[in-house]
Amino acid sequence: MDVSEPASISTGIAQRYATAVFELSKESKSLKSLEADIDALEGALSESADLRNLLVSPAYSRDQVSQAITAVAKKMKLSKTVSGTLGLMASKRRLFALPQVLAALTEMLAAEKGEVTADVSSAQALTPAQEKDLVTTLKSRIGKDIKLKLTVDETLIGGLVIKVGSQMIDTSIRAQLAALKNSMKEVG
Repeated sequence: MDVSEPASISTGIAQRYATAVFELSKESKSLKSLEADIDALEGALSESADLRNLLVSPAYSRDQVSQAITAVAKKMKLSKTVSGTLGLMASKRRLFALPQVLAALTEMLAAEKGEVTADVSSAQALTPAQEKDLVTTLKSRIGKDIKLKLTVDETLIGGLVIKVGSQMIDTSIRAQLAALKNSMKEVG
């Protein structure tokens, strides 16, 4: 079996669920609450190993997963559309695709608003002033509204790695050290 096959299967599943959720949210004029739901779920997934485990573990029965995800959705006060979709995904054993569903929904929302997401990795958390400056700089370069997706990666030592679509700007000290190392090899 081709190794990339499971990934493409889950991407296809994710795209179908994301499209359905997006269309329903757009029809009911609730894209704002959809955006809040996505942010809440992404935050919960990054913080909770238990939740991530629930999505992929075969140890739980379909009913256990359905009950757990329904309880999570209720506790997080997610919209009916998103809660219903989570329940449906659980009943069909499709929750493993949730991270890809959230990523696809984020892209659809960004396209709808004419904005671009910039993935920014920094050695330390950016201050609100630094975030604002970065958004202003990127907006002037790209010509679209920018939504930052920030992560801290201490291995960078300093500087930033910014990805916008297929473009990448790497000002990290790690990259500078690697370039220096390569140039020293050429000299020697």
